Amino acid sequence: MMIPRWRYIGIAAGFVFLLHLLASIHPTYRATTSPFNLLPSGGWKSGQPPDSAVPKWGGEGLPSADDLRDDAALDGRRRANAVFVVLARNSDLWPFLDSMRQMEDRFNHWAKYDYVFLNDDDFSDEFKRYTQSMTKAKCHYGKIEPDHWHQPEWIDEEKATKAREEMIRKKVIYGHSVPYRNMCRFNSGFFYRHPLLADYDYYWRIEPSVKFFCDLNYDPFLVMKDEQKVYGFTLSLYEYIETIPTLWDAVKEFIQEHPDYLPEGNAMQFLSDDGGETYNKCHFWSNFEIGDLNFWRSEPYTEFFDYLDKKGGFYYERWGDAPVHSIGAALFAKKEQIHWFEDIGYRHEPFQHCPQGEAHTRGNCWCDQGNNFDFEWYSCTKRYVDMF
Repeated sequence: MMIPRWRYIGIAAGFVFLLHLLASIHPTYRATTSPFNLLPSGGWKSGQPPDSAVPKWGGEGLPSADDLRDDAALDGRRRANAVFVVLARNSDLWPFLDSMRQMEDRFNHWAKYDYVFLNDDDFSDEFKRYTQSMTKAKCHYGKIEPDHWHQPEWIDEEKATKAREEMIRKKVIYGHSVPYRNMCRFNSGFFYRHPLLADYDYYWRIEPSVKFFCDLNYDPFLVMKDEQKVYGFTLSLYEYIETIPTLWDAVKEFIQEHPDYLPEGNAMQFLSDDGGETYNKCHFWSNFEIGDLNFWRSEPYTEFFDYLDKKGGFYYERWGDAPVHSIGAALFAKKEQIHWFEDIGYRHEPFQHCPQGEAHTRGNCWCDQGNNFDFEWYSCTKRYVDMF
């Protein structure tokens, strides 16, 4: 059986045909609501970062092009203890180099944050040589522990096999795949435990074949640190219910056992329209996420993941890391600690976030503002905005 790529397109790919069909029926499919009319009061508008996150070299506002070429000043700037995290195989080298080149051009050529690459096999010399040559920062290469990657021995394989066969019958994307399930489980509860990440506080996940459209002349990691954010996203949408039929039942059981883990003012409203009785299927698309590693390492989330893992839903169903991360962040953090990076232009096929208005101009963005998923009917971003 061919092993699928790890790029998290499982949620989206099944909707491509539907979206194109809808577009053909409704030529005016583009959202007509301006994101700037929906942004919450307070915080920063149109992606404008707080002053503390903007590097200063004696001037006001964002640094100039000359500032960003001043290596001495850049090396002495205030930094977060942060890293890029990449889950990839050797076969992902060429599509990932495209993503990495864009990240370097848009941001990391001056920020110089390290990369950690993780693989369930040894990285080839070719992979290491090409990726390290792409950046002035350091690249670290790690192998994933078998227990953190492979299907656990306690999973009832007969039950799991029947579940996969049923998903194949229903034509659920990656419904047949054990490696895909391994990836979802690893991203949900193990990546942040890898020894190469032990000394870092924040991470930015990057995947092969994604696009970053806009220049970043401020540090998103410092936004996370200075404003005590724990999770940052660009895109959100609804999950396939066929992949998570019993996930919310397990979540409710955990909440009943640990109500003290839910802070007042969390983001339950993003997940549920009836106070937690049912799940509306909204989640942040985790192929882009900037997060606080210590939040995942915390007691509430660690126990939450372990509880879900023991249910076996990663293999008996096809629980994804996107809903698991999203539910964890929405339940165990305050809503103000979840941040929409509205000014970071991003595309992971087939969906795109393109900054609007001033943010598009300021970032020298090269995406089409009309091609923007934020407030389409299948996006959940309006639910996030409506919380504030």
